[in-house]
Amino acid sequence: MTIEGANHWDGVYATKSETEVSWFQPIAGPSLELVDRLAIPTSASFIDVGGGSSRLVDAMLARGFRDLTVLDLSAVALAAAEKRLGRAGDGVEWIVADATEWEPKRTWDVWHDRAAFHFLVTDDGRQAYVRRLHRALAVGGHAIIATFALDGPEKCSGLPVRRYDALGLSTVLGDAFALVTTVDRIHVTPAGNNQKFQFSVFRRTA
Repeated sequence: MTIEGANHWDGVYATKSETEVSWFQPIAGPSLELVDRLAIPTSASFIDVGGGSSRLVDAMLARGFRDLTVLDLSAVALAAAEKRLGRAGDGVEWIVADATEWEPKRTWDVWHDRAAFHFLVTDDGRQAYVRRLHRALAVGGHAIIATFALDGPEKCSGLPVRRYDALGLSTVLGDAFALVTTVDRIHVTPAGNNQKFQFSVFRRTA
């Protein structure tokens, strides 16, 4: 695990409230819309990569999903989400790990990533992430990956990001992932700023 990265994100989550971080969503609307569009059954296994203290896991539990995993670099963020859920989150698996170094022990039907991948600004980091995606996503499963759009912010939380459209993301993921759909969304931060995102869905074909 990258100690510098873990320290950065632990510091962010330790010093800011849930609603003070720019990526806060009271409802993970775009992600849930895509889950509905794909008609993902509640029996599906679902991993939220870079999920932090996101409320997506709350919504998935409320919808009846039970095989849920949240992975993040920040132990502080995951502890906050676990505390918020209380007994309702007893079945959730919480993994403190760097998504570029983590060793998956199983596969999932859905891989969800809202705004983690775009922090990987080196080829090595992106390739390491894609290798984990290959190993962790079942053939026929879906990857929902959201990043800043080409005209979105150039930085987040003081760190540089790499911006994408669906074509650029497809190129990085490679031929084993077929683009299913892509949508543009504007996220309004708690401070009232607009951030342009793209949400793309890929199916693992091989």
